[in-house]
Amino acid sequence: MAKRELIIFGAGQTAEVAHFYFTNDSAYDVVAFTVNAEYITADTLFGLPVVPFEDVAEKFPPAGHDMFVAVTYSGLNKIRAQKLNETKAKGYTCPSYVSSKATVWPGLNHGENCLILEDNTIQPHVTIGDDVYLWSGNHIGHHSVLRDHVYIASHVVVSGAVEIGEYSFIGVNATLRDNIRIGRENLIGAACLILKDTEDRAVFK
Repeated sequence: MAKRELIIFGAGQTAEVAHFYFTNDSAYDVVAFTVNAEYITADTLFGLPVVPFEDVAEKFPPAGHDMFVAVTYSGLNKIRAQKLNETKAKGYTCPSYVSSKATVWPGLNHGENCLILEDNTIQPHVTIGDDVYLWSGNHIGHHSVLRDHVYIASHVVVSGAVEIGEYSFIGVNATLRDNIRIGRENLIGAACLILKDTEDRAVFK
């Protein structure tokens, strides 16, 4: 069965990582990269063309291609969210990547354009929204809800029944206790311990 052809938005390290995982562990064949014309610094990456985002739909039509938006957590994930919206407006489907080396249960509920890397343990009854990035080695406890455009770095412990609000960033080795709500646009730094609900736009360092 032929693989679906995939374009990756981005040309930085996150895009390179996405290229590796989709190439080696998915049903997709990466055929090109794309970024806005003003950010193109080379014509190719890994031997694949880097095309202007402004022209991508003409060269790689959405009828025959999907696109993954591989952008880091800049601007509390809002730049990635904006590019995802622009990509969908062009007519592209934005698939998710779930590593074959992640521990997940049948029926995992996740949205589009998610990146779930190896050694994530995701317990039953977890809901993951659109455009959620889980870097490697996290624990996501049962009945937790990760809202859209969340980024969780490595070795984070999200205990049971935690809700994480939209656009939040959770840093390396942070721990969130059970039955709490993290507000929208929270920035929770490395190794922070969060024991109670947080307000929107809260910062913990």
